[in-house]
Order: sequence, then structure tokens, then C-alpha cells
Amino acid sequence: MVTLAVVGAGSRGVAYARHAVESGRARVVAVADPLESRRARFPEAGQYADWRELAALPRQADAVIIATQDRDHVEPALRFSELGYDILLEKPMAVSEDDCQAIVAAAERRVPTDAIFAVCHVLRYTPYTRALKALLDAGRIGEIVSIQHLEPVGWWHQAHSFVRGNWRRTDESTFMLLAKSCHDLDWLVHLTGKRVVRVSSFGGLRHFRPENRPAGAADRCLDCAVEPDCPYSAKRIYLPLAGREVWPLSVLTDDVSEQGVLEALRTGPYGRCVYACDNDVVDHQVVNMEFEGGTTASFTMTAFTPALHRQTRIFGTRGSIDGDGDRLTVHDFVTGRSETVDTSPTGDPTAGGGHGGGDAGLVEAFLTAVETRDRAPVLSSPGESLHSHLVAWAAERSRLHGETVTLHA
Repeated sequence: MVTLAVVGAGSRGVAYARHAVESGRARVVAVADPLESRRARFPEAGQYADWRELAALPRQADAVIIATQDRDHVEPALRFSELGYDILLEKPMAVSEDDCQAIVAAAERRVPTDAIFAVCHVLRYTPYTRALKALLDAGRIGEIVSIQHLEPVGWWHQAHSFVRGNWRRTDESTFMLLAKSCHDLDWLVHLTGKRVVRVSSFGGLRHFRPENRPAGAADRCLDCAVEPDCPYSAKRIYLPLAGREVWPLSVLTDDVSEQGVLEALRTGPYGRCVYACDNDVVDHQVVNMEFEGGTTASFTMTAFTPALHRQTRIFGTRGSIDGDGDRLTVHDFVTGRSETVDTSPTGDPTAGGGHGGGDAGLVEAFLTAVETRDRAPVLSSPGESLHSHLVAWAAERSRLHGETVTLHA
């Protein structure tokens, strides 16, 4: 039985811990979070208001799940590495290149000791990705020449997390590509098996701006005369979930009754008009990538979609694959035939749906690695995780400065 400490008992920390406990292979023995209501989610565990209290003690668990806010990752990651914990670290690793480099250096120093370090690149662990990767590695479409990849964030998810929520501002969290789409950049590196060498990017904050506020709109949805006709109505997004302990409602309030939700919308950040927030992260962005050997990929992140699985088209020298997160359609240029592979993902593509089985797959792989002392089940090394983060920074520099950025090995 693997023993776990949870540092940051918000939605991500709780999701990973619950998957671990429900597998029957782990138990949570310590939890650190400043909010008592969040610590209470693990009543049998030792309770700490600050992770430093836990880190001041001798090692209390086999492994630690670090799922604090993005800007607060680096200190606990370095300290718990020093203490000998195996580490499951929520993405992004950190919000500066120097801090990411420091975390990776600490992880790599422990490689000779068989230490386990995993960044939560959950898309690598879905049944869909495993099936797609197997097709590519088997040479079903020959050599990959180019890829088109879409991340449909979803109109309400953008409003929840990136306009009203914790990831709305670059100075308080980080830029959109690192906060949300380092999943996708890492996934493209995983599929190709190659490093990115050049990047260009375009995008911006197009819609969620004060000048797009409808005439007559109020500062809060509960007071707004035009709310019934607004796609981003907080009442429409959250009130149908009242009474249920589910994401994203669990982010708003611990009191998920209708009255509790109404109070959160009346007084908290999630009831604000999306045109009257202090957000600055982009709502659409495209990234063009050149990989080693000349393979290219174009990636689009956009808010203005339903919250769907990622959609991908991969073009090879002997065939192509179209994927929608559920099914893969393989087109064979030799036979002229098409084959459909149904991967039957568990859950929807959102965090609340477990990222299509990725959350559970990641946790299972991490627990196996901790139990066996074999890092092989963890599908990304510290250096690989760092590379995909560096691609995100390169793309953001390109977007801001209008230049093609070269990544050096």
C-alpha cells in the first residue's frame, strides 16, 4: 500500500488522490492546505495548514502529490525532493524557466536512487493516446510529415477558469499556453518522438474585453438584464449543478446547495460579468512547430467551441489518421481502405470528467512506479517535461514579439 501526502487539496489534488485511494493501492496519510474545509476531505490524514509544517517533519509518506497553485510549485517540489519523497507534480511545473530548470535539476540528481518524479501530463495516459501511439509506432501511416491539432477549450470553461477564475491573469498565474496547453505541446512531442526546434505563434484576447460588453449589462450576472441572452451567464453555467459535489461547482463554494451557489455568485469572482473582469490571458492562439527532421505541426487553442475532446489529423507517407478523442480513423494509401478504432474513453475531456481517462491512467502509472521502483510506467522524463514547457515559452515569445524562435538543444 503506497502512502501519500497531498500538498494542495483543491480540485486537482483531490482528483489524483481519490483515484489513488479508489484503486485500493494507496492511502492518504497527510494533507496540507490553508483551507480547513479542503483538509477535511481527508479526515483520516494528518492535517497541516501549511506544507512547510509537513516538510519540517521526517518523511511521512512514500510519495507526495503537489497540486498547489502554479506559482507555488517550486518551493515544495524542491523541499520534498530533498526529503526523499517520490513526487507527482501538477502541470505546469512552475511559471518561470529558471524554476522549471531548478525542479528538473533536483529530480535528475535523484535519478541514481531510483526516485520517481512525474509531471501530470495526463493526455499521455488516456486509452485514446495509447491506441494512437501504438498505431504510429507500428508504422501504420509511415513517417509522420505533418499534424493539425485543435484544443477546443469550450466557451464556458474559458469563462470559468481563464476569465473569472484562477488562471485569468498572467501576473497571478501564468500565460494561457503554459497554464492550459502545455498538455497539448507535450502530447505532440510524445506522438512524434522528436524535439521541437523552431516555433512561431499568433493570438490574443479577442472577445472577453470591456469594449465588447453588451449595452445594459451589469457587473454581476445575478443583477443583469441581458443575462438570459448571454452565452457566458454564470447562472446558466453553475445553477443547474447545485446540490452536486462536482467540478466546476466545487471551485466556487463548499456549500453546493442552491443558496450556497447563489451566495457565491453574488459575492465571489465567478458571478462577475465576463466583460468586467481583470483577465488578460488570450482566448485564442495558434502555434506552428518544426520538429527535428522537418516534421511540422500546427496547433490551435480556442475558447469558442463546445468543451470537446481534442481533435487531430496526422499526415504520414503511407497513410493518415483522423482522431476526435473517441475514435481514430486510419486511412491506408496502399489499400485505399479506412479502419476505425473506437478507444471508448472513460469520462469527458474536462477535469471534472477525468480528462478522458488520463487522470486515472497517470495515477495508476505513478503508483506502479512507486511500488516497483521502476520509472518505466511514467511516460515522460524530467527532461522531456522541461522541453515541452520550453516550447510554450518560445511560442509566447513569438506571439509577443512577432518572431520565429529557435530552441537550442
